[in-house]
Amino acid sequence: MSESAAALKATPLNSVHRKSGARMVDFGGWDMPVQYSGILDEHHAVRKNVGLFDVSHMGEIEVRGADAFALTDSVTTNAVAKLKIGQAQYSGLLYEHGGFVDDILVHKVADDHYFICVNASNQEKDYEHIAAANRVGAQVEFASNRYAQLAIQGPKAPATLQKLTKTDLAPIGYYHFTDGTVSGTAARIARTGYTGEDGFEIYIAPDQAERIWNQILDAGAEFGIKPCGLGARNTLRLESKMALYGHEIHASITPYEADLGWIVKLDKGDFIGRGALAKQKEQGITRKLIGFEMTGRGIGRDGYDVYLDGSPAGWVTSGGPAPTLNKNIGLCYLPVERSKTGQTIQIMIRNQPVEAVTVPTPFYKRAK
Repeated sequence: MSESAAALKATPLNSVHRKSGARMVDFGGWDMPVQYSGILDEHHAVRKNVGLFDVSHMGEIEVRGADAFALTDSVTTNAVAKLKIGQAQYSGLLYEHGGFVDDILVHKVADDHYFICVNASNQEKDYEHIAAANRVGAQVEFASNRYAQLAIQGPKAPATLQKLTKTDLAPIGYYHFTDGTVSGTAARIARTGYTGEDGFEIYIAPDQAERIWNQILDAGAEFGIKPCGLGARNTLRLESKMALYGHEIHASITPYEADLGWIVKLDKGDFIGRGALAKQKEQGITRKLIGFEMTGRGIGRDGYDVYLDGSPAGWVTSGGPAPTLNKNIGLCYLPVERSKTGQTIQIMIRNQPVEAVTVPTPFYKRAK
């Protein structure tokens, strides 16, 4: 391993990725596989069959105790009270000014226990944010080292994982989870994911990760399972219009601007950022996230300027090929009065304006 790679954090599967010949990249300080057989190949495997991702770089924070609900609800935008035991919800951690600390998944394990999955590069910051808000007596634990996380995604994901667990997967609803075993080891099995397909994310002890990774690949062999890297994870989530921290959302973007108003429950009582959001809702937003499709030749990449009628008007947050649709797509911020679909825009690609058109999102929706 080179000196620069040695400085990066590694998941418990790092040596497996390297032995498998994966192409490795620095992803937010983590040495992660960007691709194995190729982004297109891996993307299509997930859409048509099944793919396996190492997402052990993600972070976990546990909130426990009699005041676990009070704390979790006060730091998140969504209504934690609506969660039943064994249910998860997508939510936001915000600053007082309404911008994102992170986007997160909140799982209700018990009335006095919440399990929060957070983004890799934000985990320490998220933990400090939640701990600093803990004015009640909740216990907040930075639990990332206790978990490896694997994502089995695609139409054949349930059939693949079912071979390795006695837990009946069929009754687990979307955004629900159960604690059981996978291949004889304790596992939290959640029907969640970041691909727009059916599938599961499992949380297991790090020392079991390599064995279970290989067993999942064996179990899915008959379905054409592929190990997948961050490249396909990105094209899959973009087609499904799932936000990526640092792109669609960050500290100066609010949920309303990011088209995530549905995760904000102003009527639930106070939470960090509520005042700013209530004011913004009343006054209206000035910019909004919208999807686009390239009509000219080229790809509108992250950070490229977006022009309207020859003047700069916004920026691309994420962009690239959509392998399922055979088009070049992206997401961008535009002034709210111009963020309707069917509008011609120009993306500045190497100082040349290239035409695109705003379109409805998500770009891809799986058939239920």
